[in-house]
Amino acid sequence: MSTETEAAAAEVGTPPPAGWEEARSRVYAVGLSAALPAVARPLADTDGHTLVEPLTTRTDLPAFPTSSVDGWAVRGAGPWRVVGRVLAGHTASPLAADGTTVEIATGAMVPAGTTAILRIEESTRAADGRVAGTPRSQPEWREPGEEAHLGEELLPAGTPVDPAVIGLAASCGHDTLRVRRAPRAALLVFGDELLTSGEPGAGRVRDALGPSVPAWLRRYGCQVRAGDVVGPVADTLPAHVAALRGALTNADLVCTTGGTMHGPVDHLHPTLEALGADYVVNTVAVRPGFPMLLARLVDGDGRVRFVAGLPGNPQSAVVAMVSLVAPLLAGLTGRPMPVLPQVTLAEPVPGRGDHTHLALARWDRVAGTAHPVRHVGSAMLRGLAGADGFAVIRPGTSGAAGDRVPLVPLPLVPGERQ
Repeated sequence: MSTETEAAAAEVGTPPPAGWEEARSRVYAVGLSAALPAVARPLADTDGHTLVEPLTTRTDLPAFPTSSVDGWAVRGAGPWRVVGRVLAGHTASPLAADGTTVEIATGAMVPAGTTAILRIEESTRAADGRVAGTPRSQPEWREPGEEAHLGEELLPAGTPVDPAVIGLAASCGHDTLRVRRAPRAALLVFGDELLTSGEPGAGRVRDALGPSVPAWLRRYGCQVRAGDVVGPVADTLPAHVAALRGALTNADLVCTTGGTMHGPVDHLHPTLEALGADYVVNTVAVRPGFPMLLARLVDGDGRVRFVAGLPGNPQSAVVAMVSLVAPLLAGLTGRPMPVLPQVTLAEPVPGRGDHTHLALARWDRVAGTAHPVRHVGSAMLRGLAGADGFAVIRPGTSGAAGDRVPLVPLPLVPGERQ
């Protein structure tokens, strides 16, 4: 830790900043310990949620032998006399005698007694109506249990639900899934200097976080309603206390923007003290964005809620999102701790001394390379708009071209796996 940071910490009586990796592990653990309750949802309403229990099959998959092709289910040697037809969705009567066949559709139940299926395009019909041809040596149907057996675990608890998981669950016979309730989040925007419309000027700047943070939260799987975004909140302690108390009424997580330092109008810390919050993390040794925090409140009935203090500078706020909010939400929803992909730096990236450096980068997924972008000041958003994530340069190091480093990806779509 730098001398300046140590002095600042000593001045306000706060502990030294947590290491970036330590902070992520700490907030994930407290999120997991407060994992949200399980709810049963219809399949169509589970996209973006997380499985509470393993997904298992309620039958063999397939549940009965099914034809892989359109053709003829035959018994014995040909030519075969046609005795019927079986279509998908119908129960097939057995083939009782050699030399008989039924026309069969793809996906239809294979009749008992079938010895082969002859593809329709490889068959011929004689004048008397009998079918001739040579079936292929490999069976043209799927056996029961070929994909999975009754009760087999297909996916573990903690798996994010996406359209593929929904389709698999439906094929297994599930009508509902037990998933974690989606976190509900709120946002409080602090700062009298902020404008909510129009052009910046005369000492005032546009609020860039009020419109964007809810979108980030939704991409991490949160529910954020229009009434859950409040601000700018007046720069007074009573206004901060009232706003945070109100936001905590329904939210599992309240994010705040600005006020995470100890300046003359930074009221977040005294607000947390007034509400009886405990710090999980209070500043992180990361640049940009080190004055981030996460606090926890526990009601008398045991209900746990969290406050994530995001710095007021826009890029720093996003760094706080990926550093603290993303692992917290993974824990709350019962998902595994996000595993960061490894990338190869295409260009050098400077270190930040004893702090972790999160450097905005464009990620070439085909080549596996990370390309640093320009315009990356804490107050800038131009670089963020062209980036895919943050390359992680660990404390005491710098990144040389060709180095392999972790990358924190930005979520691209709501509920995307991290």
